[in-house]
Amino acid sequence: MNVFILAWAEPKLQTAVELRNSHARFDCILVLGAGIWGDQPTPLLQDRLDQAITLYKAELSSRLLMSGDHSDNHNEVQVMKNYAISQGVPAEAIFMDHSGFSTYESIMRAKEIFRVESALIVSQGYHLPRALFLAQAAGITALGSPSDLRSYRDMVTYQLREAGARVKDFAFAYLKPPAYETGPTVPISGTDSPPALPAQD
Repeated sequence: MNVFILAWAEPKLQTAVELRNSHARFDCILVLGAGIWGDQPTPLLQDRLDQAITLYKAELSSRLLMSGDHSDNHNEVQVMKNYAISQGVPAEAIFMDHSGFSTYESIMRAKEIFRVESALIVSQGYHLPRALFLAQAAGITALGSPSDLRSYRDMVTYQLREAGARVKDFAFAYLKPPAYETGPTVPISGTDSPPALPAQD
């Protein structure tokens, strides 16, 4: 299962240079959450954000979709948005999915809530094959841009966990259990105004 997903995804992984040269355009650049420390992104998440900002400034999409965990005393997506704004991304270009509690939920909600048809997904290389496989299952045309901008502690642990997660999400891709949170649609082509959780700049 793991070998199949890794081999299938390999042609869909592209660097920022390759993407710029391809002149591809996407409904959004989807940034998957990776944890925060207080009001700062973890190194994994900061690199995802930096890569996504580079791709945004290269005009591969006019929208960033930040997807992560927003629970009690933990607002990952707001930290993601604040960081992008600090790097020069206008607030109106940023959409926030407050219920991206897992990769599966982030992908399914991108399709069902944000009406994404095409996405450039940003994460570390070990994680992207699973995200891309789920995107295909959800009906999203997607490529992945690896954000491995440094070496990371505990990478062996991440990779071992990911091997199990690929097996789980392979099943989810076909069974399609409902995403944990549903709600009104917020089309990525419009403005970011989810009624339950208004964005704060």
